[in-house]
Amino acid sequence: MDKLGRLVLKTSAFWLYLSQNQKDLVREGQYLMEDIIKDQAYQFKDYSFLIFPFAKAYEGFLKQLFKDVGFISRLDYISDHLRLGKLMSPNLIGRLGEKSLYRKIQEKESAELAEKIWGIWKKGRNQIFHYFPHNLKAVSYDEATQIVNEILQVMEETYERLNPKSS
Repeated sequence: MDKLGRLVLKTSAFWLYLSQNQKDLVREGQYLMEDIIKDQAYQFKDYSFLIFPFAKAYEGFLKQLFKDVGFISRLDYISDHLRLGKLMSPNLIGRLGEKSLYRKIQEKESAELAEKIWGIWKKGRNQIFHYFPHNLKAVSYDEATQIVNEILQVMEETYERLNPKSS
């Protein structure tokens, strides 16, 4: 990956694994960053909107991967009611029991990977998407770029470490 979140090897197993919709979201996000905003002709107060397509691709990728490694069912995957954030929360392991995706990631791979997946979910989605009057989380262009790169790096690492081809 380069500075603007471009996946350098478009023929990598990770890139080929992504659905067409996920690839489109990544490409559109890269277009926004590289061709629309890169010169920063207009200074926005908040560049959160640059993160949105990548965060959406991340959610779709996680659902697909969790289905492919057997963490969720096909019915969960296509459901309009599946809430990944809830199922991935380390704070809900006890309440969720065997449904906890955080626990499943820990058991299959490691606590470190579970924390990375959850951490970038919170940083690149929850803290960006939600509005709190007492804490308007505005991000600079550089911060948005950093978060985008972290999302893509965690996606690629998660793909490699959970390896859906071996499940």
